[in-house]
Amino acid sequence: MWRAPDIVRSVNERAGSWLPKLQEVGERLAEEWVTARRPPSTGDVPQPHELRASDADRERIAQVLQDAHADGRLTLDELEERLGTLYAARTLGELAGLTVDLLPADQQPLNLDGRPVSAIFKKEQRGGRWVVPAELDVTAMFGTTKLDFRDAILQNRQMIINATLVFGGLEIHVPEGLEVVRVVKGETVRLTKQPTEPGAPVVEVRTTNFAGEVKVKEPPRRKRRR
Repeated sequence: MWRAPDIVRSVNERAGSWLPKLQEVGERLAEEWVTARRPPSTGDVPQPHELRASDADRERIAQVLQDAHADGRLTLDELEERLGTLYAARTLGELAGLTVDLLPADQQPLNLDGRPVSAIFKKEQRGGRWVVPAELDVTAMFGTTKLDFRDAILQNRQMIINATLVFGGLEIHVPEGLEVVRVVKGETVRLTKQPTEPGAPVVEVRTTNFAGEVKVKEPPRRKRRR
């Protein structure tokens, strides 16, 4: 006779075998769906790796290199060579290449991944120092996608998120001064509560969803001085 723990164990073992395959199929279908509805690229917009690097971004990379030298991952000669390349670099792509072999992908000081974000029966996120393209496709099916704009590089002042949500969620974290609106069937609803300045950057979320949810996380309100 089957006992309850045995049944639960059997279900978990079966899920462990088919869930990764289901996720793979779902991600492939989501990619095909996104590709089919995406308009042809004009080639006018620079790719993330082509954007000009800032002094702040150079300092981020320099810190990683110095830490790598301090714990023995880079020799002094390697450190000096990479620092020379770092301060001569002009683009973000040149900077990102200096730390690829020093940190895991999810800990890199620069994230130049401009691909769509898909969460099929799982949770996916894009955050840290990443380049937000003018238009980003997001898919969440029985999963959650998290986009963190608090330390992001905004490629445009107006960004469009095409979100396909099927029993899934989209969670957006924003800094002060960034407005988020949602467009559903031609109706625009403002999701951020705090006021923004005229001409402030705007994230427009266009949703195609079935039982999907969009949440926006804002920084705490500053207390006014009396």
